[in-house]
This record gives sequence, structure tokens and C-alpha cells, in this order.
Amino acid sequence: MTSAFPIGTPGQAWGEAEKAQWRASLQRRRSHAEDVLTRIDALRSRCEVIEYGVLDYAPQRFPLLALRRSGWREDLPFALVTGGVHGYETSGVHGALQFAERHLDDYAGRLNVLVVPCVSPWAYERIHRWNPQALDPNRSFRAHSPAQESAALMNLIAPWRERFVVHIDLHETTDSDETEFRPALAARDGKRYEPGTIPDGFYVVDDTEHPQAAFQSAIIDAVSKVTHIAPADDQGEIIGSTVVAEGVIRYPLRELGLCAGITAAPYKTTTEVYPDSPRATPAQCNDAQVAAVRAALDFALAHPFH
Repeated sequence: MTSAFPIGTPGQAWGEAEKAQWRASLQRRRSHAEDVLTRIDALRSRCEVIEYGVLDYAPQRFPLLALRRSGWREDLPFALVTGGVHGYETSGVHGALQFAERHLDDYAGRLNVLVVPCVSPWAYERIHRWNPQALDPNRSFRAHSPAQESAALMNLIAPWRERFVVHIDLHETTDSDETEFRPALAARDGKRYEPGTIPDGFYVVDDTEHPQAAFQSAIIDAVSKVTHIAPADDQGEIIGSTVVAEGVIRYPLRELGLCAGITAAPYKTTTEVYPDSPRATPAQCNDAQVAAVRAALDFALAHPFH
């Protein structure tokens, strides 16, 4: 079937006119300053706040902020927690903030934890997947990235890239992926829209090139105590990828330009919460992200990689 997306001509990729029409169709629906910056400001008494860039999307400007607990030690291993690479995936942002507020101190003296709660603030405000250039930041983590959000994050972590032992990137899979974002992607690229299915539950994405089965299973086990785990479909898949263990699929993270592939960490994963399930509340979704982060960091501490 072809996309019924209202922008563009079927079979033709978007040009600048279509991208401008798409931008004009979006409304600012929530505030990055109120939802994110105020919570980061409240942590300044015990955390160092790093401004690692500014997105200048006139007439708006967005500071890009990261958190780390005061008192980093160069002799400790490094951990990275990222959220909001896709701005519409709400629990990624709020889960990262909740972890920083409630649990960052737990790792003092054991891990240097860097938390980047909202990689894509423009998209957060518009509850969208893309940045203003209709680029998906989570396909843009590569050299000379055209996405400012991706380039800024890669520059931030570059001094420590080889020292990270764990990176957990917090995402959601939503019903709007099928109703809005995948149709928009097909229209943008001038391709046919082929409908898919949305899994009901939490799952994670391991790295095809460097799989860590026990690490992923530890995260699934922790999250299963908070919310339900997505089952495989009739083909034994989740969103078109083979399920290799309960709630676990694999992607080639670096090849696809995904955020979870930006460090040399041996332990890396992308979480996927399902916020539209009638069996999950927003609080559960945030709690699931926090449970995943804690399980990931705890596993990396308990199983030093050599």
C-alpha cells in the first residue's frame, strides 16, 4: 500500500518545500524548559551540569545539557545514560531524569556516570521523532553527522569514548510509530509504506557485532518486575527482527548510526518501553527505564569486561 501521508507526492522524495510544509504542520506541545531544564537545575547542588552545545533553531535556542555527579575520579570506569534521542519518547527523557534524581548518588565512587536526559529538545517539544531538517537523530550517529543533536553528543563523549564500560540508551516503541512516523518516513523517502505491528511490552536491542546475552537478560529480568515484556510475534520476531532471548533482539548498532553504538563500551543496549499499553501507566514506564538503567550499571560493575 502507499502512504496516505498528506505531504509530498507519492513516489517522490521530499525536497526543501516539502520539509518546510512538514515543519509548518507541527505545533509546540510541551516545554523543554519547564519539563527538563527545571529538573536539571534542581540537581545543581550535587551534580555538575555540562552544557555541551546549543541548538539554534530560530526563533528557538535549546541548550544541550548533561549531568554528572560531582567528584568524578579518573581511575573509575565510565557509564553513559542517554534519553530523548527521539524527542517524542517521553519515558526516555523522564526515566533518565528520575534515575539522576533518585539513584545517581548510589554509584558514587564506583562509576563515573554521565547522564544526557534529552538529546533532542526541539523534537521533545513537538512530540516528534525527527529534528527540523526531517532527520532522524538515531540514524545519524556517524562521522560528519548532518544532525546537530547527534554531532553534539558524539563530541561530548569523544574524550572518554574508549573508557565507557556501559551505555544504555532509553527509547519507546509507540502506536504512533505506525500511525504517524513510519508513514512520514515512507513519504519523506518517496517509498511505499508497508504497515507493521507494534509489540505490547518492553524489549531491548543488543549489538549484533558484540552481543552480550547475559547483560541483556539481566535488564529484562529487572524490568519484568515493573512492567510486562514483549512477546515474539507469530514469526518469532519483534518489529521484524528475530527474538534471540525473551525480550531481546539485535541490530548492528554502529552500522545503522544508532546512539547505542557511539562508545566502545562492551555492554550496550537500547531499551524500548511500550507506553500505549493498557497494562502500563506513565509512572510504570519511567520506573521501567530506571530499573533498566540500574540493572545495566549493576551488571557492568559485577562483571568487569576484560
